[in-house]
Amino acid sequence: MNKIVVIGSSNTDMVVRSERLPRPGESVLGGGFMMAGGGKGANQAVAVARMGHRVIFSAAVGNDMFGDAAVAAYQRFGIDTTYIVRKDTPSGVALIMVDSAAQNSISVALGANNCLTIDDVMPALEQVEGGDIVLLQLEIPMDTVDACVAVAAAKGARVVLNPAPAATVSEHTLSKLYLITPNQTEAQTLTGIEVTDEASAEKAAQALVSLGVERVVITMGSEGAYLYEDGKGVLIPACKVSAVDTTAAGDVYNGALCAALAEGLSLNEALRFATKASAISVTRVGAQPSVPTREEVDNF
Repeated sequence: MNKIVVIGSSNTDMVVRSERLPRPGESVLGGGFMMAGGGKGANQAVAVARMGHRVIFSAAVGNDMFGDAAVAAYQRFGIDTTYIVRKDTPSGVALIMVDSAAQNSISVALGANNCLTIDDVMPALEQVEGGDIVLLQLEIPMDTVDACVAVAAAKGARVVLNPAPAATVSEHTLSKLYLITPNQTEAQTLTGIEVTDEASAEKAAQALVSLGVERVVITMGSEGAYLYEDGKGVLIPACKVSAVDTTAAGDVYNGALCAALAEGLSLNEALRFATKASAISVTRVGAQPSVPTREEVDNF
């Protein structure tokens, strides 16, 4: 089975639930509070591990209690933490507000994540062989992302980029990707095309393919995900569930997707598997605490 290497961010999430999200300058009295592991890279690594796969996680955390707790938690999940580096700067922290409709508002202090360099990541990339999967996001410096993509692609890896948070990505990097997985907002940032339905998703996907991306998956929330591959597109519907917190839905989706691809499933099959994993996650509170087990996904 192919290895999966996740390169990305590690945060501690501090979550407050309230009836609604505050407007600028407004205070809203919240309800429950919880603190848990987060960060897009870490969430995706946890999702891969929970699907039953060995995963190498390359990230940066601070020499502080948040960094200590994060590394210990990843080890409990069974993640290979050999390639996590420690920095003399605070660990990343995310402040998350979630309303009664499961919508969220997130502010992230990148901390050590913003110090992750290609030199920090190279020991992990040295483990990559042809056919392995390398999964990245955009909560680390873009220079590091660009360099990682170039190295991994040159080694014959299947490079998957989840371009979140929304940012522009160079054509040079896009052309080396096996797959890109933007949501609607991120797709618009990358292409300038507003994605509101299947037709506009197809236009955005075609625009990304014209920039050199081989395959595109645009996630569209409750509408599902639009897959564009080999000149053809298909909308894969979402599972209908009662959502309580969508914080890590996209991360669970990407991690489960890569786990399924590593098992040899087609991209269409892998997306249907990822859809189930993501659907389970939104019925639970928190990022990493919401990630389902492989058994739960298989039985969904």
